[in-house]
Amino acid sequence: MREASLKRETKETSIEVKVNLDGTGKYNVETGIGFLDHMLEQLSRHSLIDITLKAKGDTHIDYHHTTEDSGLALGECISKALGNRHGITRYAHSYIPMDETLSRVALDLSNRPYLIWHVNFTTPVLTSGQGDFNTELFKEWFQAFAQSSGTTLHVENIYGENNHHIIESCYKALARSLRSAVSINDKELDAVPSTKGQL
Repeated sequence: MREASLKRETKETSIEVKVNLDGTGKYNVETGIGFLDHMLEQLSRHSLIDITLKAKGDTHIDYHHTTEDSGLALGECISKALGNRHGITRYAHSYIPMDETLSRVALDLSNRPYLIWHVNFTTPVLTSGQGDFNTELFKEWFQAFAQSSGTTLHVENIYGENNHHIIESCYKALARSLRSAVSINDKELDAVPSTKGQL
């Protein structure tokens, strides 16, 4: 089983994460930010990666640090679980429709972090039962995740109107892409999918 756990502590946040890449999509997420919890639950469910993530942060200031640091911690934990990345499929992409919205994610688990972000929102703020969430924070999460997981990550909303649908389709597209990319290629169980011999 490809599992990993870690604890990330700063003066702004305290985060504990555990992942199982060969799971069934079970999740236990508590960040103190309801909408972020919902997105991370979608990520777990549709990637089939079991995710436990507990975060405490300075949400009395705003949601920035907790959002960014949850992306950093989860990405680092997934990278740790991937180990030397032998046998993985490595590349994947996914199109996800959600009502009027269509989003696409393409990624490479290359250990070369890079984010291309072509996602536009029609409002700077999403209002939920727990308070306002700045839509600009979604890019911060994806940037942090790409950086710490070592992923070349291209995220694009092709079209859409409802901002909830736009971002949720992006997380689901990331999930389905991860599901494929972390899977083991039975033809190359002991091989690194690179002519360099390592990732």
